[in-house]
Amino acid sequence: MTDLELLRRLDELRRAGLKACLATVVETEGSTPRDVGAKMAVTVDGTILGTVGGGCGEARVRSAAIRCLVATEVPELLEVDLTLSKDGDDSDVCGGRMWVLLEPG
Repeated sequence: MTDLELLRRLDELRRAGLKACLATVVETEGSTPRDVGAKMAVTVDGTILGTVGGGCGEARVRSAAIRCLVATEVPELLEVDLTLSKDGDDSDVCGGRMWVLLEPG
């Protein structure tokens, strides 16, 4: 999905009265699955459009986006640390960090 397609779909959702959060990678450090500018939209029910990288990092962004939509409804900067996994399994670890801007609406 291109950025333009994602933004059009996000606009359609919002015009239909559905909440969605736009997540955009705004900074990276080290090895990350996507570059600055990568976008993903998340709806309240957890539906994802686009991607910020997949795996455990994207799951963290998805959860934070839902929380942002439901609880705070204000923009947030999320740091996603991809250097270590909590369970010690490093199969999904890229080795870097990325900062993702969450914009609910």
